[in-house]
Amino acid sequence: YNITENKGERNLYSISVSGGEVKQITTTVGGEGNVLKMPNGKMGYIYKGQLYAAEWDGSNAMQLTTIEGGISNVRISPDGQYILYTQDVKTKKTTADIYSDLSKANVRIIDDLMYRHWDSWEDEYSSHVFFAPFTKNSVGTAKDIMEGENYDCPQMPFGGLEDIIWNADSKSILYVCKKKTGKEYATSTNTDIYLYDLEKDKTINLTEGMLGFDTNPVLSPDGKELAWLSMEIDGYEADKNRLFIMDMKSKSKTYLTGAFDENVDNFIWSSDGKKIYFISPKNSSIQLYEIDILQSMTAKGTMAGIKQITNKQFDITGIIGEINKGTEINKVAESILLVTGTDMNHANEIYAVNISSGEMQQITKTNNSIYESIKLSRIENHWLKTFDGKEMMVNVILPPNFDKTKKYPVLIYCQGGPQSALTQYYSFRWNFQLMAAKGYVVIAPCRRGMPGFGTKWNEAISTDWGGGALQDYLYATDWAKNLPYADADRFAAVGASYGGYAVYMLAGIHDGRFKTFIAHDGIVNTQSFLGTTEELWFANFDMGGTYWEKGKHNDSYSKFNPINYVSEWDTPILIFQGGKDYRTTEDNAFQAFTALQMKGIKSRFVYLPDENHWVLSCQNALVWQREFYRWLEETL
Repeated sequence: YNITENKGERNLYSISVSGGEVKQITTTVGGEGNVLKMPNGKMGYIYKGQLYAAEWDGSNAMQLTTIEGGISNVRISPDGQYILYTQDVKTKKTTADIYSDLSKANVRIIDDLMYRHWDSWEDEYSSHVFFAPFTKNSVGTAKDIMEGENYDCPQMPFGGLEDIIWNADSKSILYVCKKKTGKEYATSTNTDIYLYDLEKDKTINLTEGMLGFDTNPVLSPDGKELAWLSMEIDGYEADKNRLFIMDMKSKSKTYLTGAFDENVDNFIWSSDGKKIYFISPKNSSIQLYEIDILQSMTAKGTMAGIKQITNKQFDITGIIGEINKGTEINKVAESILLVTGTDMNHANEIYAVNISSGEMQQITKTNNSIYESIKLSRIENHWLKTFDGKEMMVNVILPPNFDKTKKYPVLIYCQGGPQSALTQYYSFRWNFQLMAAKGYVVIAPCRRGMPGFGTKWNEAISTDWGGGALQDYLYATDWAKNLPYADADRFAAVGASYGGYAVYMLAGIHDGRFKTFIAHDGIVNTQSFLGTTEELWFANFDMGGTYWEKGKHNDSYSKFNPINYVSEWDTPILIFQGGKDYRTTEDNAFQAFTALQMKGIKSRFVYLPDENHWVLSCQNALVWQREFYRWLEETL
């Protein structure tokens, strides 16, 4: 990142999988990505919307495509004869198309829902999948396999290369798509996996009748089976992520993880096709697992065949690939997996995991020189009883040079989601190590609603946002006040998204427990949230329906609506809000700040007009950090 220029730069690097020197292999200004192996063995990559080829050290780079509008998500067919990519296609009329004599009018005419998503307004374009002959590094005439369809692939807003793959025979393409529009699109999570036959120009739905998210299709090494992730319930985006496989010839499906009481978040096939490696939340971490396919299919309904490989206070954030025994790099272990991983003190790096022992070796050491110059936090896990007698894990992050005889101010961290796992992640905004280094003890409760503690705990928050989860925060706060090193008179509650909602709710019911609050992109009015958010499937499911459907919403718009507790607010609140956040929209921040000012409560509103639900611009991110700690210094 260049702070002065307020922008970042991304390049490609390489390192031996046994560790050693990191080599930068591109230097051009702008982000390179989508690295692939070309038919001639060279490196391919996307740069500024076009396909380039180079040697694997980055030399002799050459642009291969000049496709108007640019391309993305490029894959070469297994036989090297075809290329596929995605590109935006005009599928809808603009205001200028309707009123050609009013070309300067800046007007959106909206007839249906899903008119904006995440941080962008829906426009006249849809992302489609194309394929074309590819010979001698030259792209032939391309065909749009979604021609005439008003749908997107990859799925919006975060789908990518994982949504489109070649079949093993190079004769068909598999892709993920939600083939719905308008209100039906806005209220449904029903994506499916489609197979397009190049010769027949015909598409079939491989997951017909499976009603939730179906994503991440991956073929076995021999191409005979397809694995993918599937949710069961339409409209429930936090449903259990299940692992399925399909026989590509018979199209028969097998549910592999029925007895596994957690989500499967990311996976790869073993090189022999007999196992699948995957990651999943486990308590307050993300661990690596393997599943023996034959054993799991034979012993249906049991945990037979599923084995946990790692068991550290650590997050495995992704799986890169497998290295088999007998190679120069792997002479001992039966198999080694390359993964990415992090903990609360360390940003993402690449590691090698010994499948047999679970031991990990760090491969990249990008930030080691920085870590060596600073003192890091100690992270503890504690279990405590909840208000209803259940067990809840609480993360405690202690300041560097922690002195148990001193009294420290405490930050109660409220996680977003609401069904996002609170694990050993390293955030460049909500950074626990930095909070602790500023002299605060951070208490991060894994309240109900989070993955990692079984599906029932995960599901418990739906339609009950202000119920059990808020009591979990209050119980964790009362527990923390009895810690010998906690200053009981200096507690703050901080959080973003659902965590911001929790802060607003706590502000009305905390009964003097907190001295100050910080809410980022929070929901202060659940009724207006339903009326303005874009992914209505989420709000509709988690609120238990709409506010006008009497008796259906289980207190979501009354008892669990923070706006109804504003009369009880008496504590300072700092509010952050992104202007392009269409998930939890800016009207919530305006309502909260206006109420605080009218009540004469110390408050501050940090409005970021160009940011979405996150803060991505370099200087904006630094203002966010400075305002966060300035507020704590003033009020705590």
